[in-house]
Amino acid sequence: MGSVKDLTVLTPPADHHPGVGIFHFSDRYSVFDWGEMPDTLPGKGAALALLGAWMFEQLEARGIRTHYRGMRQGAQTLRLSRLEGPSAEMEVTLVRVISPRRTAQGYDYRPLPPDHRNLLVPLEIIYRYRLPEGSSVFRRLARGELSPADLGLDHPPLPGEVLNPPFLDCSTKLEITDRYLSWAEAAHLMGLSSEEVAAMKALLMEVAALITEAVAPHGLENLDGKIELAWDEEGRLMVVDVVGTPDECRFAFRLEGDVLFPLSKEILRDYYRTTPWYADVQRAKEQDRFHWKTRVAPPPPLPEALRQHVAWMYQAITNAVTGRTWFDAPSLPEVVKLLVEDRARWAG
Repeated sequence: MGSVKDLTVLTPPADHHPGVGIFHFSDRYSVFDWGEMPDTLPGKGAALALLGAWMFEQLEARGIRTHYRGMRQGAQTLRLSRLEGPSAEMEVTLVRVISPRRTAQGYDYRPLPPDHRNLLVPLEIIYRYRLPEGSSVFRRLARGELSPADLGLDHPPLPGEVLNPPFLDCSTKLEITDRYLSWAEAAHLMGLSSEEVAAMKALLMEVAALITEAVAPHGLENLDGKIELAWDEEGRLMVVDVVGTPDECRFAFRLEGDVLFPLSKEILRDYYRTTPWYADVQRAKEQDRFHWKTRVAPPPPLPEALRQHVAWMYQAITNAVTGRTWFDAPSLPEVVKLLVEDRARWAG
């Protein structure tokens, strides 16, 4: 299915009839649209699956539709409370995925049927509460693709800037390399009505608020994150894929001196930004956004200590937020201490 999850289709979706499948969350990871990286993070798959399931169950308790059906253990599909131990398999409702046609000018979304039922919304839908250093927003501002006014500001933002209200953003989902769109562009390309766009934004705000409330008691700030949506067989929006994990969100842990330390997949991005491989990736994307991977050598593996500590990060966040010790990992504050030391070594 992708670089970090695999999919088993039990019943394929067709027309207005949803299907059923099983997500297999792997220990693989991906950064900068590369796909599968050269090493794995032990326990990451199960940690993401369990945390994602917990978030889905919290959303459903608030009346928000999702495609979550339960966690798999053996041949059974169970709620989290009935699981005897960690599982990396989640049963989900499947919808149709209709990819745009690639053309010499870009992408053509006209294959998307006007009847929005049993269908993936081909967007990643993003909330931004804060602009941490390294946020793509700063690059887009520098290129003139965004203005401070778009962010609700009357001045150019600084790293760490808080956005109130949050900036609601979107990007493509089914293209080779994701690209940001304005909501007007997304609506035009994909045939979305103004009512559909408003409903997506409202749902995004509800999900973002729940994630923020869930992680705050554990010293985590929810800086930004993404969700994915689909229309069910009756044309109602539902949350799909997975939400509220360190891969979908950018969390940060507050250190002494009010310093925010990244505690998400961002820690992996930060490490790779120090390598020559990252510079090669950025240069290749500028030269050819369709075939850039052919211009770049494979990435280097992570230092072994960092690999273990990031694996513990996923496990410790899941233990803390779900309130259950699924993994034999250090506590979240202990893991943060190790990662702070790692960063001091590579940033040195």
